[in-house]
Amino acid sequence: MRKASPVEGEVFRVNYTLLLVLFVMANITYLTEEGLKRLQDELHQLKSVERPNISKQIAEARDKGDLSENAEYDAAKDAQGLLELKISKMEAIVASVRIIDETKIDTSHVSVMCKVKIKNLKNNAEMSYVLVAETEADLKSGKISVSSPIGHGLLGKKVGEIADISTPGGVVKFEVLNISLAN
Repeated sequence: MRKASPVEGEVFRVNYTLLLVLFVMANITYLTEEGLKRLQDELHQLKSVERPNISKQIAEARDKGDLSENAEYDAAKDAQGLLELKISKMEAIVASVRIIDETKIDTSHVSVMCKVKIKNLKNNAEMSYVLVAETEADLKSGKISVSSPIGHGLLGKKVGEIADISTPGGVVKFEVLNISLAN
């Protein structure tokens, strides 16, 4: 067995650190203060109300006897597993949140928290969207995720530029008409 030289060991350590940094950076979630508050409220609701309710359901099902044939117990345990998964995902998001300072948003190009007015060049329909993080997306209120096909395709575009967006129906061309702050 060959011993690794100190140089090789250092390269491995540097690469491992780089991978760890890239992994953490890839999981950063950018939210507004309002979005973080909403996420924290939902997490609190899950932990303080939903979790005790499921524990109570499990206890009630356990009291009914034989657990090997107790469908109610199995269903409650499955619900508990799903709830705990949701809680852990939300905790990871909250732990990796970076608050967006809306005063420092550059409106010379499309970015997160920008309101973008676009025109579909195929049918000349105009629409406006605010680009937000995935957890804040709400199409009814005109908020689309930066990771959605339209949001991703618009990122970095300037007024007058054309964005080619891949959709299930083919590529659609949108012209960026205006970029402003989302307020």
